[in-house]
Amino acid sequence: MIYIEHTPAAPLNRCIRAIWYNQNAHPEHRFERMLPSGCVQIILNLAHDYFLDGPNPQSVHNPAPSLVVGARSVYEIVDTSDMADLIGIVFRPAGFAPFAGDAVHLFSNRFVSLEDIWGGSTVTLRDRLREIPSPAARLRCLEDYLLRTFAASLERSTPPRDTMVDYALSQFERAPLASSVRSVARYTGWSERRFSQVFREQVGFSPKVWTRIRRFQRAVAQLHAGVDLPWAEMALDCGYYDQSHFANEFRAFSGIDATTYSARHTRWANHFPAD
Repeated sequence: MIYIEHTPAAPLNRCIRAIWYNQNAHPEHRFERMLPSGCVQIILNLAHDYFLDGPNPQSVHNPAPSLVVGARSVYEIVDTSDMADLIGIVFRPAGFAPFAGDAVHLFSNRFVSLEDIWGGSTVTLRDRLREIPSPAARLRCLEDYLLRTFAASLERSTPPRDTMVDYALSQFERAPLASSVRSVARYTGWSERRFSQVFREQVGFSPKVWTRIRRFQRAVAQLHAGVDLPWAEMALDCGYYDQSHFANEFRAFSGIDATTYSARHTRWANHFPAD
C-alpha cells in the first residue's frame, strides 16, 4: 500500500486541507464504512473508468471516473477495489465554495461528476495523471493544475460573508459547548435565519447539523487515539448532554456503536471495516 498526502502552497492552502494519493491493490477487507466528516472531497479514479457500488459489487455506483464527493452527514459503504489507484483533494470547511460554481449545499450527500463542474479539462487532467508513474509527481501535477485554474480567483479579496462563516466555524470548533447558533448569528449582525442560510450555502449544512458532525468527529478522534475515559465523561467532553445522547448520535452518524468502533484499532479514523 502507498499513501501520501501534501498540503498545497498558497493560495490553495486557504481552501484545501490536503491533496492525497492512494494505491492499494490488495486491501485487507472487501468493504469499508466511511464515516461522515462534513468536508467535501474530489476523487479521481486512475485505475477504472467508474466507481463500484459498495454493497453490490456487481453494479456500477457511478459511471464517472472523477467525482465531487459532497460533504456527508451519513456513513457510506464503499468497495475497497476502488482504492487500487486514487488521487484526491480534501477541502477545508467552506473551502469548496470557490471551486464549486454553485452553492455547496447542493452537493451535500451526493456524488457529482467532476466533468459536469469543471468541464472537459478534467478529462485531460486525469489522462495526464495516469501517464505519470511517480505518486509524488502526480500530486505535483494536480497541484499545478489547481494553481493554474483557480489561483487568480482565490487571490481576490475575501467577501464579508466568507469572513463571517470563517468566524462561525472557528467558534464552533473552539467552544462547541458555549457557541450556540443564536449567539454566533448575533455577532455577525445577521438574523439567525440569514446566518443559517449563508452558512449552509458555504459549508454544505446548516449550523445545527454542522455542530452535530463536529461533535461526532471529536468523539471519533478521541476513540481512535485510544483516550481512556468513562463513556459519560467522554460524552460531556465532546459536547453531548449525556451518555445516552452520545450513544444515539454516534450510531446515527456511523451505523455502529462506540464500543464496536473503539474495540477495533484501524489505521484511519474515518475508515472502518464493513465486512
